[in-house]
Amino acid sequence: MNMKRLIPLLILFLPFVSKAQAPGVDAYPGLENYVAPGNRAAAPRQSTFMPDGTGRVMLSDDHRQVLLQPLDNPKAAPTVLLDLGNTRETTLKQIDGYIISPNASKIMVWTDTKPVYRNSFTAVYYVYDCHSRVLRPLSADISRQQSPLFSPDSRMVAFSNPGDNNLYIAKLDYNTQVAVTTDGAPGSIINGIPDWTYQEEFQTLRSYEWAPDNLTLVFLKYNETAVPAFTFSTYRTYCDPETLYTPYPGRYTYKYPVAGQPNSRVTVHSYDVETRKLKEIVLSDSRIEYIPRITYVPSDPNRLIVTTLNREQTRMELYTANPRSTTVASLLVEESTKWLDPETYEQMTVTDGGIFLLSSRSGRRHLYQFTLAGALARQITDGSFDVTAYYGADRLGNHYIQSNSTGAICRVVSRIDAKGVTKNLTPDRGTAAASFNPGCTYYQLSYSSAVQPPVYTIVNASTGKTVTTLEDNAAYASRYASMPAKEFITIPSSAMGGGTPDLNAYIIRPADFTPSRRYPVILYQYSGPGSQLVLDRWEADFTSYYATRGYIVVAVDPRGTGGRGRAFMDVVYKDLGHYETLDLIAAMRYIATLPGVDGERIGIHGWSYGGYETLMAVTQPGNPFKAAVAVAPVTDWRFYDTVYAERYMTTPGMNVDGYDRSSTLNRAGSMTARTLVMSGTADDNVHMFNTIAFQNSLAAHGMFCDMLLFPGMNHSINGCDSRRLVYARILDYFDRNL
Repeated sequence: MNMKRLIPLLILFLPFVSKAQAPGVDAYPGLENYVAPGNRAAAPRQSTFMPDGTGRVMLSDDHRQVLLQPLDNPKAAPTVLLDLGNTRETTLKQIDGYIISPNASKIMVWTDTKPVYRNSFTAVYYVYDCHSRVLRPLSADISRQQSPLFSPDSRMVAFSNPGDNNLYIAKLDYNTQVAVTTDGAPGSIINGIPDWTYQEEFQTLRSYEWAPDNLTLVFLKYNETAVPAFTFSTYRTYCDPETLYTPYPGRYTYKYPVAGQPNSRVTVHSYDVETRKLKEIVLSDSRIEYIPRITYVPSDPNRLIVTTLNREQTRMELYTANPRSTTVASLLVEESTKWLDPETYEQMTVTDGGIFLLSSRSGRRHLYQFTLAGALARQITDGSFDVTAYYGADRLGNHYIQSNSTGAICRVVSRIDAKGVTKNLTPDRGTAAASFNPGCTYYQLSYSSAVQPPVYTIVNASTGKTVTTLEDNAAYASRYASMPAKEFITIPSSAMGGGTPDLNAYIIRPADFTPSRRYPVILYQYSGPGSQLVLDRWEADFTSYYATRGYIVVAVDPRGTGGRGRAFMDVVYKDLGHYETLDLIAAMRYIATLPGVDGERIGIHGWSYGGYETLMAVTQPGNPFKAAVAVAPVTDWRFYDTVYAERYMTTPGMNVDGYDRSSTLNRAGSMTARTLVMSGTADDNVHMFNTIAFQNSLAAHGMFCDMLLFPGMNHSINGCDSRRLVYARILDYFDRNL
């Protein structure tokens, strides 16, 4: 063929070829108002309370001052505790945060924050003397520090050096420092800083504590030598243009124990500040696998409380230890036939008057008081509800809690007086949460509902009167005046086949909803053990935006989720994914009978555990879903970390059938819906490996799904305005397939 004669013909036809518009965020105007950061309501400046409870401390907007606002006179001009324009010896342009010392004589500030994992970070710390105005580096020899902690007398600071995994003490009076440990080694020994698994699953970022008399520092040592390492490639994000075209990807390696693999070996140690001697506090019980918490009785330097768990996380034993003599005694044991509620140890409060625990021993989570000898003193709350937070007690013996006593989908803040009489301090409906000052005389309250954006106030705890309103979000509310309404409903037991409790759900219909029309439906769910999506709280998020685009959006909390007592949760034990899938499918068959619902066009979406459950649902024979989007899904619990996976499934060796049944990989060949899976390539929580494994299982059956990867993004896939991309792509997928 003569190509020279063909070319003019091609040129002739090129102008008549239509250009398809590439999909993107511009196709969805207004979406930016329904995803982070554009949908965030106004909130007060982040603040802490003064150690004596008299005021709120906060950063100025320009991050150059630390300000004190008195609680009893919130309209008074704030006192400047630190001004970067008026310091001696060291000059800083801005600070990222601050810590007030226990006697308020010093302020520790930090700059150049760099993340480690989800909530941990390293930084460069400085100590400011409020009297002399001298600002000095915390350490002259160590460039970066992690999780520093003032001694009770404010004269010393313990800190970790992330470069060598050792602990140090800075002696502020003499501007010197000493090494507490010397055996730290990256990838092997970590002193005082929790490993990845502890940080993620036990919600702890520091594992060392000062004795009340300042003479002893106790800490946990994590030996992660035997923990298998996980490595993934790292890619530059599109918002890092200078290095976008680096020709080779990087590599990131860290210790990550998957189900059934060895955990870090954790031991307890004490350091004598005067003699500089180290001692190990030996816990000889072979059942001990985890030590999620250590804490002192506030006024007793010879009484350390050590919290331990067995590997199955069904048994918690508290020990009392003398850090000087290293003697140890068992204090109390809390057990469960299924997994032990994490709130039991995460919200444990140790005072000179006893130990306060949230226990589900009655089938509902309630507040109990134990003596320092380990005896049960009294049960403080009781009833058909769960206590969801314990805030503390005032000097009169009033206890303050958050609970769902007014309904599973609500949260109310309450006071329980010394006689056991409970008074709700917030409305029965909606979601309220509080942050109390030391002494529980004032609290910062946040309140919202499905129709009320968050309102933030300062409240006098004894009178219940609002001292000041910090933010009412009136202007913000006006932006969402036409947002489709959220209606709370229940999926009746009869729709579940009988014998199953009603399920809580909500439904959002388009503002112009007409029952005679038939609308496509998107089911949004998370479904993980103890979680709740269906709550009476403010949410101007993608679910509402999707309703503005002509979808009916439904959220359902299946069995296994929280707020309904242990029996409702426990059914999923050793069998993750099974009952949740049955419930969601039955719920959507019920939704399909409602006016205006097109039962032939139902989609499902979820993130993380919700992504896992999305894949479980669309691989269940006879499911009603036509399209699905799973974001950052676990695809087999053998791929996830020990603490979380084994809490609900035990180890793979102990529960072979359960792991097999719960694996999406074994069901991939039954997938019926058009499915999109999305992952961040730098997800250190649910590795992209899960997504690849699912794709591989589909290929083995001659099947495929759609996939979208976000280079350099972690489990949250945020930053660089990526949330808009995520939810635009989800909507685009449902638009094309429902």
